[in-house]
Amino acid sequence: MPFPAELHSPSFSEEQKRYLEGFFAGIAQRGATPYVGQTTDGRLTNDAASALPNEAAEECVFGTPVSELCKEERWKHEENALDIWDKLLAHANENRVPASDDLFRFKYHGLFHVAPAQDSFMLRLRAAGGMLTAEQMRGLARMAVEWGCGSADLTTRANLQLREFQPREIVRVLNRVQALGLTSRGSGADNIRNITASPISGVDPHELMDVAPLAEAMHFYILNSRDMYGLPRKFNIAFDGGGSIGVVADTNDIAFCAVEVTEGREVPAGIYFRVALGGITGHGQFASDAGLLLRADQAVAVAAAMVRVFAENGDRTDRKKARLKYLLDRWGVERFLAETEKRLAFPLLRFPLAECEPRRTIDRGAHLGVHAQRQAEKNYIGVAVPVGRVTAEQMTALADVAERYGSGELRLTVWQNVILPNVAGSDTEVAVKALADAGLSVAAGTVTSGTVACTGNKGCRYSACDTKAHAVALATRLDSRFRIEQPVNLHVTGCPHSCAQHSIGDIGLLGMKIGGAEGYQVVIGGGSDDAQGLARELISAIRFEELPPVMERLFAAYVERRVEGESFLAFSRRHEIDALQAMCAERVSE
Repeated sequence: MPFPAELHSPSFSEEQKRYLEGFFAGIAQRGATPYVGQTTDGRLTNDAASALPNEAAEECVFGTPVSELCKEERWKHEENALDIWDKLLAHANENRVPASDDLFRFKYHGLFHVAPAQDSFMLRLRAAGGMLTAEQMRGLARMAVEWGCGSADLTTRANLQLREFQPREIVRVLNRVQALGLTSRGSGADNIRNITASPISGVDPHELMDVAPLAEAMHFYILNSRDMYGLPRKFNIAFDGGGSIGVVADTNDIAFCAVEVTEGREVPAGIYFRVALGGITGHGQFASDAGLLLRADQAVAVAAAMVRVFAENGDRTDRKKARLKYLLDRWGVERFLAETEKRLAFPLLRFPLAECEPRRTIDRGAHLGVHAQRQAEKNYIGVAVPVGRVTAEQMTALADVAERYGSGELRLTVWQNVILPNVAGSDTEVAVKALADAGLSVAAGTVTSGTVACTGNKGCRYSACDTKAHAVALATRLDSRFRIEQPVNLHVTGCPHSCAQHSIGDIGLLGMKIGGAEGYQVVIGGGSDDAQGLARELISAIRFEELPPVMERLFAAYVERRVEGESFLAFSRRHEIDALQAMCAERVSE
């Protein structure tokens, strides 16, 4: 930007002119938006210019003036949340809940004060790819008993939460987590959430790639890179190995999906990654293929570069528009990829999706029960944990079974259950019996097996309903009354944040208050991965007490009218909404 010609006016001293010249050079380097009194080409009126020599330019955060930041961004600017250990100590010593700005900063350490639902802290952990050791699970169970509520919640990001810690315990809790070789850093607020990966990576006979090492590599890259924290909003990354169990990869900001390229293409035959960008189903969008083909050894570098582009250019003024989707909407994918490429030591390879082999069909029941591994004479056992609620005693039992009969490893899934890998075929029956003795089953009804639910109003201030209790009650009732061969995914979420992703359920419930009573909006026909689609509204509002008989009428119609082999999802998509609504109103014969 040249020094404006009119500012050579003799009304300015030489010192003022030098100041202004430096000022404009700074604006040019930052690409700043013109200020009041500055024309669009960067020129100042004499009135505006005459005020500048004694005024400093306003401080910016990635080009956004501090005065325009939303309150959470101002809190981050005022004090880095990673540097508040002294505050954590002080609040623990005084058994005191912090003010709102520090409540936000505490989330950087995985600590959420969940009042008024519970006057206590919830701790959200990080478990790369959902993987834990038996000793870690056993240690978390001890923490739940010693300081918490005696149970834990498995989450839809293959993660784990402990609840009901008082402020005086928070430092002990964080120290114990680290002593177990775990961390909660960056698990909340404007950070990259738990890295998900195919839960049977390395043991799945059908997978294209073992993605567990990449999830772990991404996890540790984040932990050791300070600029991976403090993004404009939360961020999700997933690795899908192309095998039997999906990880709802297309609901993530960045998804790496393994694909095969066969001989005769422009690249060597082999297994690669496709990259999908911008998934945020709560805002009505799945991640879209970005046109890239990556080698496995490029994935973490590409993810880190993309996160940095988002951090530097995402919206920090409006949190409703601060996710990656909105940067992609504003820029377009090609500009985003060009900015990503500037931060890489290698070029990005554009390659048509149509030139890759289609992925295999996902087995919607493979996360439960006993299944053969690719290793001879080994099985993995999928353990049902309805809506993810597990007691400390069951956590200890899971650890004991994993250690005694498996490889001492447990894997969490996005379906809120647990997988125990590497169980010898000769030990499988006794391992299943040991689980049953602890009140844990490897089987569930076809609705219950696909049911997920958020924390609900018993533990979250945003939720309008007791989602976990309602989900279990509805799923159990449908399973007891109908014989259905194929899994039905029921997603129950308590508020529009949609932690349980109601819009991708075969049936989705979004909590709301109806005349003071707990109720739901009901949507139908959603899916992800190879069944991708957003659910359609079936019922705009209904009290929960009225919902089970309505769902029974719909399921009765499905059982009576389905074609051979037709899943509930296919049935719901085959019919228009008015036809499905009519089925919900039909009288069921006794």
